Amino acid sequence: ASPKAGRSRDDQTEDVELTNNNNMGYVGTIIVGNPGQEMTVVFDTGSANLWVPGKMGARSSRAFFDPAASSTYSSSGQTFQIHYGQGAVEGYFCHDDVRIGALELRNFTFAEVTNTSALRNYARLGFDGVLGLGFRSISTGGVPTVMQQLVKSGQLEEPVFGFFLGDDAPGELVFGGVAAEHYTGDFHFVDLVSATYWAIPLESVKLGKSMQLSATATAIVDSGSSLLVGPDREVRALASMMGAMKVSGYYVAKCADDGDLPRLTFTIGGRGYVLEAEDLVIQRISGMCVLGIQGIPEGRGPSMWILGAVFMRKYY
Repeated sequence: ASPKAGRSRDDQTEDVELTNNNNMGYVGTIIVGNPGQEMTVVFDTGSANLWVPGKMGARSSRAFFDPAASSTYSSSGQTFQIHYGQGAVEGYFCHDDVRIGALELRNFTFAEVTNTSALRNYARLGFDGVLGLGFRSISTGGVPTVMQQLVKSGQLEEPVFGFFLGDDAPGELVFGGVAAEHYTGDFHFVDLVSATYWAIPLESVKLGKSMQLSATATAIVDSGSSLLVGPDREVRALASMMGAMKVSGYYVAKCADDGDLPRLTFTIGGRGYVLEAEDLVIQRISGMCVLGIQGIPEGRGPSMWILGAVFMRKYY
């Protein structure tokens, strides 16, 4: 079996349709085991492991992987634990076949998660597991990544993948190529800071014509994050200049129309990537705008900006 949303552009690319969860997350389906068991996953450039929940790790009505039902499953006994911004999950590494549409990895090493209790709001997040698209250097346990093994297997036309995240509409992930109908112009290539996350040099963050910040030198492009996330000190300064206040963990500003809010520009590789008010606002309530930007408190990891779905919806 194959995900109902998957289709091939040619023999060596594969399209995965991404379901849009209220512009706050995008998920697609994969198949695990034989006979195949369908799992809904976040395709996450901010991590590098694949995990799916076992029966003990599933919550609410979420699907779970049943290893006893797969004729190709084998256990490893090695423990697994991974931490995200929303918390952690743990379980055990195992081996089985994994399919993404027509793409297949046999005897692939992934994790069966048995404990999701520390992953905040997991029961309401709309996915079963996570498929990491970061580099092996950040893979828990040092196991090969899905993308690494797809490239090694020769199933892809090119060693690339491309994300399109729809605005209040479905998205699309292409393995082995890009979707030309979802972008215009030429690609702008930027060297990575390191082959860990998709981390790139950040030259500055500019708000309208009034403020420019250049203290943080790195940004990561993260399909697993909903918002723009930056160092708390910088985010508070930007929010203050936008007249925003914090309400229930989100920054909220008055905005009778989009002209009330200045544009935010990230300069990367000498080019400015502009986010207008319509890009930054994630919800409007009675003349107030909820902004898609949050701060990372000092001391919680390295200083960087995370360019999540708010950024990726505008730029392919």
